[in-house]
Amino acid sequence: MTVEVDVSPGMPAFNLVGLPDQAVSESRERVRAALRNSGLPFPISRITVNLAPADLRKEGPLFDLPLALGLLVAQGLVPQNALDEYLVAGELALDGSLRAVPGMINMALLARSQNRKVLLPSLNAAEAALIEGLEVYAPNTLLEALNHLKGTHPLAPSPRPEREDLESTLLCLSDIKGQTQAKRTLEIAIAGGHNLLMIGSPGSGKTMLSRRATSLLPLLTDEEALEVTRIHSAAGQLGARGLITRPPFRAPHHTVSDAGLIGGGSIPKPGEVSLAHHGILFLDEFPEFNRKSLETLRQPLEDGIVQISRARASVTYPARFQLVAAMNPCPCGWAGDSEKPCTCTPAERSRYVSRISGPLLDRIDLVVTVPRLTIEELNRAPEGEKSTAVRERINRARTLMHSRQGQRNAVLVGQKLREVTQLKPDAAAFLMAVSQQLSLTARGYDRLLRVARTIADLAGSEDLQQVHVAEAVAYRPKALEVV
Repeated sequence: MTVEVDVSPGMPAFNLVGLPDQAVSESRERVRAALRNSGLPFPISRITVNLAPADLRKEGPLFDLPLALGLLVAQGLVPQNALDEYLVAGELALDGSLRAVPGMINMALLARSQNRKVLLPSLNAAEAALIEGLEVYAPNTLLEALNHLKGTHPLAPSPRPEREDLESTLLCLSDIKGQTQAKRTLEIAIAGGHNLLMIGSPGSGKTMLSRRATSLLPLLTDEEALEVTRIHSAAGQLGARGLITRPPFRAPHHTVSDAGLIGGGSIPKPGEVSLAHHGILFLDEFPEFNRKSLETLRQPLEDGIVQISRARASVTYPARFQLVAAMNPCPCGWAGDSEKPCTCTPAERSRYVSRISGPLLDRIDLVVTVPRLTIEELNRAPEGEKSTAVRERINRARTLMHSRQGQRNAVLVGQKLREVTQLKPDAAAFLMAVSQQLSLTARGYDRLLRVARTIADLAGSEDLQQVHVAEAVAYRPKALEVV
């Protein structure tokens, strides 16, 4: 987008055109106050500012700094061609200081493609400086930006930020005692990128397990890290962080709106599913989410993208996330518990479970029951494996997947899936019998194959054996009978 400023003789006026939203329209007062409080003149003339292209809706305060600099250029306080080699953005405070604005890493990528430099608030320097080969200049105030462009006090380019070491902040899987089957299921899910649903009474450890899943995920590659960082920057959630190197973990509350979960709005923005790209979307109290919101998950779970169409814009956001969900077995939470009796009627349990539709459940690869342990069982249980040991197995399995097919097992489809899941006769016969007994859909059958392939990869087995298929079957809808 381009900011054009014209200052001409006539009755004093400040006209802003080019479909500005409320925040952009209010920039007139911010710019006026920032100039005066910085000791700079504000032209008492007819001012016309055009935001091009004129037919695209403009939003946010990022136009403040270019607008102010445009006025200074029009008054001859900044050389006419000083901004030719820059892309500029930033919000102005009334005292002339600069505030951060979202989406600066995307502007930095545009600047590099145009062989230009960027001028933006110092709070945005870390994200823009991530782009290699780009000169980033980050003033703290409007006066600093002015002096840099005039050449009286030039700024030094912002250095590229170092990668953060977040290993010490991760929660360890060994904190959870017992729950051997649940931990095994979580390991399979993370290794293959499979969607997981955990069912258990309150206090059984479902949320603890989910929040430790990030400690099992390998670091993002450079390409993935940049992609995730761009999404968080566009959503205005990057802050002063640099490159996001850890897979994101998003846990929205069950009252989240459709637009908050999937993305959207009158001017589309990324939702939770896109913010969880290359990471985990954790939905606690799964049936408590709005039914319509849950149904909107079906397309991104299958395709890995979110398409949002509005009257003025149509955008596509990446959403290749891994779903981890948790739920109670019934409204009161105690169905199947060994100590506390359930107070729900069969009809109440049925209504509770029916909030999750069959098509959505068909997109979940693994279902596991997480039983509540007694205090005595917790005291007797030995300390489990550290996250680092489990992550090493997951890394070996993922390395095997990528060397064989170039992607995780969860996204295998069609002929590629058939090629890597060749079954021996006994395993094929077993799978056929199970498919008929469970009345699996074609999608469910493929998902069962993918899970079995992941189990084989964790075991380091090239062949898909009956024992791998049998374990995969144990995590299919059979576990839902508890509900």
